Amino acid sequence: MGREPTLFDFYADNLEMLAETIGETLGRPVTIEDANHRLVAYSSHAPDTDPARLATIVGRRVPDQVISSLWHGGVIRCLLESNKPVRIAAIPDVGLSERVAVAIRSNAAVIGFIWVLQAGKPFTDEEMSLLEAAASAARNKLVQWPLQRHKEEAAHKDFFWQLLTGHIRTEAHIREKAQSIGIVLPALFYIAVLEFTHTIEERQQQQALESFASFAAHCRIVLCVSDKNQLILLSAPTVHKTKAAIGRQLELADGNLRARFGARYAGLASGNLYEEYGRLETSYREALLLLQVKRRLPEETSRLHYYSDLGFYRYLPLIWEEAGKHSFENESLARLRAYDREHHGELVHTLEVFLAYDSNVKAAADALHVHANTLNYRLKRIGEIGGIDLTDMEQKVTLYLDFKTEKFGGGRDL
Repeated sequence: MGREPTLFDFYADNLEMLAETIGETLGRPVTIEDANHRLVAYSSHAPDTDPARLATIVGRRVPDQVISSLWHGGVIRCLLESNKPVRIAAIPDVGLSERVAVAIRSNAAVIGFIWVLQAGKPFTDEEMSLLEAAASAARNKLVQWPLQRHKEEAAHKDFFWQLLTGHIRTEAHIREKAQSIGIVLPALFYIAVLEFTHTIEERQQQQALESFASFAAHCRIVLCVSDKNQLILLSAPTVHKTKAAIGRQLELADGNLRARFGARYAGLASGNLYEEYGRLETSYREALLLLQVKRRLPEETSRLHYYSDLGFYRYLPLIWEEAGKHSFENESLARLRAYDREHHGELVHTLEVFLAYDSNVKAAADALHVHANTLNYRLKRIGEIGGIDLTDMEQKVTLYLDFKTEKFGGGRDL
């Protein structure tokens, strides 16, 4: 004789709704995973969500260090051997707080798990029974999940590439397409690109997303695709939606990635924040341009991760392109370089440092390790030989930009 239907059976055809219903019924955060600990569905964020759950949601899989700790502690073995929910003690080292979990079975095989945070209140016997009923309700849909997952992932990636390449631009068309394939588009978004030194394998992608764990409370990753050595994310701020806050969170994420991957990680860049999804391609191109500038000018831009913080550096690719078209040469710098070659001088380097220190003689002299009088003499010679008026702001700005443009172009002289 079959068991009596429960509230959970009404939502058994939709694992996302089932997770929400379990969470609302028990008053606690819930995640549903497959047998390989990949995220299937989860209930809405709650204030008492722990780092392990956040990392799972961001990375779409339970982090390796959490799985390892659960195996070492005998937790996974208990789940595989028991038909009943299992109480799990906290493991602070991996950000895991107290919770209860139950295996989802199809016949004798374990096909997934439901995890519920304790959230400061011990589970009653009635709640343990409810969780057991929830596992039964999830069974049939979870059996079908692998095929459904592959179909959804392919549709989501194809849609994301259409947006990134500007294939669809009309707002109504974009939103209609998103709804048809089950994507909820957030009100605000930006494109973030993570760059590595080599092509990204699937496992590395997973680890990169896990490294966003501390970022997850402030950001939701809606879509993700890889392109050779880049991981491209459609991200949405969930808490602080100011440019300054996003910049700070990107810096935190950059630090996490650098600590995790070391020399294999090249950098992170984000386009601006937008509301209109027809501008998603723009945000993507902004992120790519920022990465390009960061590669060419690493010292100047190492702490820049958000496109709007790029300042005048965003114009350097255009200036360099324009200079190449017209074979432009800065005559003042050309004369100074000729003098330096003939007399083994350092006038060009002196000028570059002087401009970099905002025409501050003392600061520039200290940076050059020379006396202020020596620097003043060199500046006088720079003015005479290069025909430069170092009291003229326009001339100084032009020279400063030309130095940066040359560096952007790989050191070739303008």
